[in-house]
Amino acid sequence: MSKPVYGKNAAQSRNVEKISSPVWALVAVFILFLIWTPFQVGLFNGQQLDFEKPIYVSSLLSGLMLLVWMGLYFTKFKLEEQRDLVVVASLLLPITYALSLFGAASHYMAMNLLLIQSMYIAIFIIALYLLKQKQLNVVIQNAILAVSYFIVAFGLINWLGGAKFAGALVGWFSNTVRNSKYLDAVMTDSNGLRLTSVFQYANTYAAFLMAFLFVAVFALIRSKKWYGTLTHGFMLVPIIVSLLLTLSRGGLVMLPVVFILLLILLKPAQQILWIIHLALAGIAALAVTNPLTTLGTELNTAFTSGAAVKGWAYLIVASIVVAGLGWAVQRFVAPWLEQKLGVWSSRKLAGLWLPLGSLVLVGIVAFLLIGTSVRSILPANIETRLENINFKQHSVLERFTFYKDALKVVKDYPILGAGGGGWASLYEHYQNNPYTSRQAHNFFLQYLIEVGIVGFIVFIGFIGYIFYKYIRGYLKRDKDDFANGYFFYIIALSILVHSLLDFNLSYAFMGILVFLSLAGMGVAMDSRPLRRNWNKSSLRIGYFAILAAGTLFLLFLTIGYLGSSNAAMKAKNLIGVSQSYEEIKTPLIEALKDRPFHPESALYLSSIDQQVFNQTKDEQYLEEAYSVVSRALEDEPYNKELLKQLVGYYDLKGQGDLSYTVYRDNADKFNWDIEWYDALISRSFTLAYAAYDQKDDTKKQEYLAEGLQAYKHVVDGVEHLKTLPPEQLQGRPFSVTPSIALNAGKLQLMSGDNEVAAATLKTGLSEDYKDATNREIARWYLAALKRSGGQDQAVYDLLIAADAAEATQIDAIAAQQF
Repeated sequence: MSKPVYGKNAAQSRNVEKISSPVWALVAVFILFLIWTPFQVGLFNGQQLDFEKPIYVSSLLSGLMLLVWMGLYFTKFKLEEQRDLVVVASLLLPITYALSLFGAASHYMAMNLLLIQSMYIAIFIIALYLLKQKQLNVVIQNAILAVSYFIVAFGLINWLGGAKFAGALVGWFSNTVRNSKYLDAVMTDSNGLRLTSVFQYANTYAAFLMAFLFVAVFALIRSKKWYGTLTHGFMLVPIIVSLLLTLSRGGLVMLPVVFILLLILLKPAQQILWIIHLALAGIAALAVTNPLTTLGTELNTAFTSGAAVKGWAYLIVASIVVAGLGWAVQRFVAPWLEQKLGVWSSRKLAGLWLPLGSLVLVGIVAFLLIGTSVRSILPANIETRLENINFKQHSVLERFTFYKDALKVVKDYPILGAGGGGWASLYEHYQNNPYTSRQAHNFFLQYLIEVGIVGFIVFIGFIGYIFYKYIRGYLKRDKDDFANGYFFYIIALSILVHSLLDFNLSYAFMGILVFLSLAGMGVAMDSRPLRRNWNKSSLRIGYFAILAAGTLFLLFLTIGYLGSSNAAMKAKNLIGVSQSYEEIKTPLIEALKDRPFHPESALYLSSIDQQVFNQTKDEQYLEEAYSVVSRALEDEPYNKELLKQLVGYYDLKGQGDLSYTVYRDNADKFNWDIEWYDALISRSFTLAYAAYDQKDDTKKQEYLAEGLQAYKHVVDGVEHLKTLPPEQLQGRPFSVTPSIALNAGKLQLMSGDNEVAAATLKTGLSEDYKDATNREIARWYLAALKRSGGQDQAVYDLLIAADAAEATQIDAIAAQQF
């Protein structure tokens, strides 16, 4: 609590620093930026065209705001204390991403991450200096709360059938509203309906809700006005209900962990108040979650005004009751607790007893909800999710697999990393089984992959230093609740802890919240004067010169990328409606002018060039297709679709051997892609047979060996999958398909392994002899048996019954001298 001041001190405290109009204008733009960003799918870095424009716009806006900040604070900026050096050191974060470009697995993704990291640092620098002034600090904190509460309300409006109303509220500035609805604010998966609000991903929304649940409790307790207490108290039930409706197990697991970590820094009276408010809100939320789940399911199937009114009535009444109880607690219980526990609060380690007790309480509640029938009070879908919380649950096992595979990537890219998007580009090469996940589900491991050990040390050192100095300063001083930075500490800690289990920071809006919060903590941290004289004009001017040069460079780059993105999106939209080659090609050429490595633009242009070649047989279209794809592959060597496009070019040129080379040389990049290996084995046989016809025994043996090695890879992979825990999902299909069995059997037959070939071919047989592939398998199977002196009369009879001409073909194959 704040210390009372009297006499002169009270008079001095009213001398608030005057804030100029340009600074207020910067604050207004900054707040508008915070309002705009979450409604662009939270600025999700989805690593594809549909998601990139909002990221480039936000990067541009943050750069412009930083230039304005430099103009406003050029004469005020000084290097006098540790906090100022943190601002200087923050530039190392985007620099490490710039260094990772040298070995980036994907230049496109790496550049996007460089722009995002630069945006974070721009936000950090601007916020730190704005938040130094208490008046601005209060305004920005209240703006963050208002935005977060609106996001919660927005999600619940969608849940209770008001998707079109919600879409109308934000459609005029959101890039994500289609047909008057915000896409996937409520989405369906195998668990049923899940609330995602602006993020289109339930787990990240759960991380957001967890952070602002604790922020709301903190704001409620610190509020000195009755309307503030009621407002924050009113929002507790909607936040908890929304958290339950996400069906996020990770959110429910990490909630008590973060809660206990936050309690440790609070005084005993505050700890008790936190527990009381959360308990009241939790009970009320549980009481209404069941009917709200049922009504939400009904309303998202078919809207009825009666059901909507009923749902809002449940929610609003519960929220009003909790708000009233919260006000009563703050009005009557809080002063009494402060008085009674004042002496205890001054003792060392006094703040640890309740967190330790809470740990026991959390354990009991967790046992009741997970291990007993008490969970039956919850809706069936939430009950099922709780029932499945255990270390043998498939999502837990899959995450452990991701983490082990991530360390394999780090081992091969240890120093500077694999660049931004390194995991998305490389995971298929390192994965233990054929899962599909372009996110490592652990922010810190993904960061380590992207920038290597050097960049990771810089990042951990940066945030670790701020956390350390903040906690040290918080424990030493007794500031008022707006200036002590705890508001920002809650947000940063909550999001970062939850990011141990998920990819929350792949949403740049969540990253903005974290770096804004780090700035807020930096303002309140224990910042001692610098021992050496850093405050030299040459150093200050040098820092601003570097900052300005870097910002201007990235601004020009971003403007070019934004134009490229607009052109690419125009072409994508035209592809579905236009038949004009020139009309589609023009924006694609424009898109590739600044970004010749842009994967989707290169794919679109190469694809339509190949289509036009098929119609006209004009070689110039084919050569342009090759030029576009080969240039893009220089920077995107792991892009599977670009490689397939290159294969298509060679096939059109009649260069099957070069197509085969693409499959062979890149097979290890896609170890668990059964379609890739199917094509590789099939083409191995085709080329081996052609070499046999041409009497080129050397080439024949080479293709046989490589095809059989690919088949062995598939067989070994199938055996490896049998070792997975039964609770872990395999992922994509991976097995010896009929096509693979056919071509592998042919290769074995050509190699002289007749019995092995027969056994392989038999695994591909089915009962459907109307199917041409199955008849071909049977034909080669019977030929292999005949060469080894065997016979399968049942298969033979079925095949001949389907086509009597097969007998002659069996004899012809059996007679060949491979």
